[in-house]
Amino acid sequence: MSAVTEPSKFIIEQNERAAKELPFADTADQEAVDRGFIAALEPGVVKNAAGKVVWDNDSYSFLQGSCPSSVHPSLWRQCGLVIRQGLYEVTSGIYQIRGLDLSNMTIIEGETGVIVIDPLISKETAAAGLELYFAHRGRKPVTGLIYTHSHGDHFGGAMGVITVEDAESGRVPVIAPAGFLEHAVAENVYAGTAMGRRALYMYGAELPRGPKGQIGAGLGQTTSLGEITLIAPTLDVTHTGQEETVDGVRIVFQITPGTEAPSEMNFHFPDHRALCMAENSTHTLHNLLTLRGALVRDPHVWASYLTESILLYGRESDVVFASHHWPTWGTETLVEYLELQRDLYGYLHDQTLRRLNQGYVGAEIAEMIELPPALTEVWHTHGYYGSVSHNVKAIYQRYMGWFDGNPAHLWEHPPVEGAKRHVEFMGGADEVLRRAREYFDRGDYRWVVQVVNYVIFADPDNKAAKELQADAFEQLAFGAENAPWRNFFLSGAYELRNGKFPPQVVAGSPSMVAALTVDQVFDALSLRIDGPKAWHEKAVSDWHFTDENRVHRLELRNGLLVHYDRRDGDKLPPADVTFTLTRPAMIGVLLGGQDLKAAAQAGKISIDGDVQAFAKLTTLFDEPDMNFDIVTP
Repeated sequence: MSAVTEPSKFIIEQNERAAKELPFADTADQEAVDRGFIAALEPGVVKNAAGKVVWDNDSYSFLQGSCPSSVHPSLWRQCGLVIRQGLYEVTSGIYQIRGLDLSNMTIIEGETGVIVIDPLISKETAAAGLELYFAHRGRKPVTGLIYTHSHGDHFGGAMGVITVEDAESGRVPVIAPAGFLEHAVAENVYAGTAMGRRALYMYGAELPRGPKGQIGAGLGQTTSLGEITLIAPTLDVTHTGQEETVDGVRIVFQITPGTEAPSEMNFHFPDHRALCMAENSTHTLHNLLTLRGALVRDPHVWASYLTESILLYGRESDVVFASHHWPTWGTETLVEYLELQRDLYGYLHDQTLRRLNQGYVGAEIAEMIELPPALTEVWHTHGYYGSVSHNVKAIYQRYMGWFDGNPAHLWEHPPVEGAKRHVEFMGGADEVLRRAREYFDRGDYRWVVQVVNYVIFADPDNKAAKELQADAFEQLAFGAENAPWRNFFLSGAYELRNGKFPPQVVAGSPSMVAALTVDQVFDALSLRIDGPKAWHEKAVSDWHFTDENRVHRLELRNGLLVHYDRRDGDKLPPADVTFTLTRPAMIGVLLGGQDLKAAAQAGKISIDGDVQAFAKLTTLFDEPDMNFDIVTP
């Protein structure tokens, strides 16, 4: 592996200035993060059944030292807090497992057992966390499971704490906000592969860990690498004010769709005077558009729901906790915390719109906006995970889209063709690199990476360009307060020097795939059709699902795979072939690698018509690329 550069004098000076200007005299978080500590997992390593390490918190022990010049001091402080791991008491009857995954797992003690909130990403880390709780609080049955929202780090470890049979039998209610299952699965159906590749950059899970490498992700340290599972909810929360009693514990819910996730909820424990804010309020500025990719979130709605949380539950609570970071105690303190978080998202929204309506574009507004002193003087508003810069651009994108209104940007050349022309206009690759080195020596790394990128995309074999680009990426990383920015810069540098990371994320674990609806399965297939190859092909099949009492038509025409439910008495032309089966059987054949002929012989599927018509359709599928290029064409 090629060596990483040293921080330049410009980065060292920048980080030294930040250390003097930041409110390091405020040590309240250092006290809060250790409050209620009971015990750590020793060692802080989790392995799967095969002995592979899926989580290693001990690899971050270097964060216990003083901040090096290769890390922004604010980010070093944040990651030093986030690495605290173990079992913590939040308040009487409420405990948290922290530092065993990107997220927290919360455990509520009921009358006969425990209720688990957000079972981490992997079943291995969730199981290890629950065992740590049992070791110090006694072994009890899990009597409830709650998902706060539809992101994988809040449900992926479900099978580490209960079984599918626990849920389906009714022994353990699985509670989630309305729309949870659709949104949890859809993210993997539509863009899961691309998001997974970019997530390697965002979380830096494959980067070397250390002062010049990955030091965390701001929201947590990184993502665990165990088995992602999903158990479908058995009880939906549909409206704010809905109250449920689980194992004797009263819970009052507040639905917050369109905030940090499309399906999300906060909830209050009135008898504990404790408020769970899911991921709507954490000790960082969150993402309005996560850098791995997602739909743009609505900061106006986010701020409005935070106001509602304050009004409904703020002064009825003594502690607020979330599924990341550490709690905040004291009624007045937590209300002020929630108000500042609300003000943060609301201010970014309103000020971006103010500037947008003055004709400024996203990239300009991102450089113009400054937060009010009351927001900059507290730690939890800093951009460790989201940033003012990319959040402002996201708000612009939400309202105005990709086009900034300038016709010069309406029909630009794509990256490679544009790069070739840029390099030619600038006098060729050697001249571009000569000038870029001058700007590197001045500390203008933002400009260096912009112009050297042209050389790489015009000539991806140019080793000098790759080395200079990697050097500049590393300087930007060393000066970044935002952890995903640091990880993106370092990942880009790593791949330029060493080649691509091995792919790690599979878009769809078995339990995730099993949760797909009929429509989602056919959506997934339609996204893999090679359009031009299928222009002149036609195929029509009907799928009779006996377990859902419906007939679904699948039709290929003009390179488009259309699917829809048939209606009684419709006068559609006959299908080439009809399959009669259950939804699980269909998933097994289309997505699970099961042989269609063998399934028919086993009686799982009945086939009537020309099966070759459908077989021809399968030859038109593309395979997604889980390791596509990012920093090279």
